Amino acid sequence: MSQIILTGDRPTGRLHVGHYVGSLRRRVELQNSGEYDKIFIMIADAQALTDNADNPEKVRQNIIEVALDYLSCGLDPEKSIMFIQSQVPELTELSFYYMNLVTVSRLQRNPTVKSEIQMRNFEASIPVGFFTYPISQASDITAFKATTVPVGDDQLPMIEQCREIVHKFNSVYGETLVMPKALIPENESCSRLPGIDGKAKMSKSLGNCIYLSDSEEEVQKKIMSMFTDPDHLKVSDPGKIEGNTVFIYLDAFCRDEHFAKYLPDYQNLDELKAHYQRGGLGDVKVKRFLNAVMQEELAPIRSRRKELEKDIPAVYEILRKGSAEAERTAAQTLSEVKRAMKINYFDDMELIREQAKRYSEG
Repeated sequence: MSQIILTGDRPTGRLHVGHYVGSLRRRVELQNSGEYDKIFIMIADAQALTDNADNPEKVRQNIIEVALDYLSCGLDPEKSIMFIQSQVPELTELSFYYMNLVTVSRLQRNPTVKSEIQMRNFEASIPVGFFTYPISQASDITAFKATTVPVGDDQLPMIEQCREIVHKFNSVYGETLVMPKALIPENESCSRLPGIDGKAKMSKSLGNCIYLSDSEEEVQKKIMSMFTDPDHLKVSDPGKIEGNTVFIYLDAFCRDEHFAKYLPDYQNLDELKAHYQRGGLGDVKVKRFLNAVMQEELAPIRSRRKELEKDIPAVYEILRKGSAEAERTAAQTLSEVKRAMKINYFDDMELIREQAKRYSEG
């Protein structure tokens, strides 16, 4: 069986380093590993509209922002198929058929849906499209026969619901859909970076993000303002690394070789942490080290983005071609689904002959 990945993002804003650490960096590694026959990367604009229906311009404008971030991080249209969800109408039709296989009570029990509803204050009035997005996600995954879906722990309930839909469909209509599995990040502790203010979630609305497209000066300013240990008032004070945003970012970005280049007094991050914990190491010195490390990582991304911005029509052409290829793949799956469900009336010549014979003999 072909090994196929489906992954993607909602286009509600520029992507930040949390996206990079949590998924983008891993996607590039998977793309270049040679272990997968196809990789589909979806800009999930239709899903974004489920809670942004009154602001379609926000979604429309951010399509290009996400595409630029994808390409600047190293996703290659020669190796990965980048497409826009709304440009593949077969996904909507598949969702409609899958809705018959899922109960309202089952959707209500989905932990991810419950937490997302609370986060958006939708308890009193839930848009139907948002409520049913696990079904839409199952459509996205199965349309491309994805065997692997990279997700964090918080998205595991979505994959489980997709697997239930696949099992139910195959049980009722015969083996048709591919059963996907989740691919969890290898370093889950670094997969969800906090905001620079120490809040658990990096959020555009909270203004606590470092964006992949931020300038060198913006990145430095944000790093130097990062939340650390509030009790570490003097350099001589012992400091805590648990919950310390600077050290969480260092866990995610720094490698041993960075010390030889930028902080030769230490051999590795464990030595730096130990010094901070016993006292005698100031926050400014640690932040300057983090800035050097992150600037090294972000500089080539920033440079590639500047080049890509010079030819925006070419980026849209990549998305157009990718969307056309994605639609061809989804159309084949939809054809197989309709055949299994016996609603492919005009293609079923045996049905037409049987009905013709029945009425001619009658």
